[in-house]
Amino acid sequence: MPARYDSIGRKYARYRRADPQIEAQIHAALGDARRVLNVGAGTGSYEPKDRMVVALEPSPVMIAQRAPDAAPVVLGHAERLPFPDHTFDVVLALLTVHHWYDVDAGLRELQRVAPRQVVLTWDPDAMTAESFWLTRDYVPEASGEDWGFAALPEIVAGLDGARVEPVPIAHDCRDGFFRAYWRRPDAYLDPDVRASISALALVDDAVLAPGLELLRADLASGAWRERNAELLELDAIDLGYRLVTAGT
Repeated sequence: MPARYDSIGRKYARYRRADPQIEAQIHAALGDARRVLNVGAGTGSYEPKDRMVVALEPSPVMIAQRAPDAAPVVLGHAERLPFPDHTFDVVLALLTVHHWYDVDAGLRELQRVAPRQVVLTWDPDAMTAESFWLTRDYVPEASGEDWGFAALPEIVAGLDGARVEPVPIAHDCRDGFFRAYWRRPDAYLDPDVRASISALALVDDAVLAPGLELLRADLASGAWRERNAELLELDAIDLGYRLVTAGT
């Protein structure tokens, strides 16, 4: 996966910023841990400023976008963490597990280096392609259901004492992951937005083009608004994102 982000993640820092509500939920899950490892850290979103943090990231392009005052970062992979046992109090893995080469090995490594694990992921069983208007009506090729999302039961089974809680997504979510723009459909027409969403960036533009043109037309005619009117009344929604906390 690092090769993918070396090619698609060049404007990641601009669009993948920490959302305050998600950040509060993640930081609450850290408990009183002081030493934090952020695995698959990307540009550093959600890293707490009031604790000792070390980041691990496989992509040099992502590392280059980290802020000058961000936590120190190590080049590496989740499956082979370059740290001794019990180096940290807690390890974060935020929207990264689906990019790992070996999920089971990565989860074992998280438990080896820290007694507590906090994992943000997406559950494909909770949110199918038919449940989300973008993949249902416009770009089914980008559903993400067939390109590597670990099933939530696999993650729960791989972490001792795992607890799961839903992560509601606000209508104005600042973190531009795939389903973050659920009430802002015009955002998906922006090529820079799509380039910061792996499920879209990894699909050939020619494949996406017909669906995006249909979305553009439906926005202009009002058909999208009519078809999805119920969403416009909601401030937040459960889109299948889940926070898994395990250990002590």
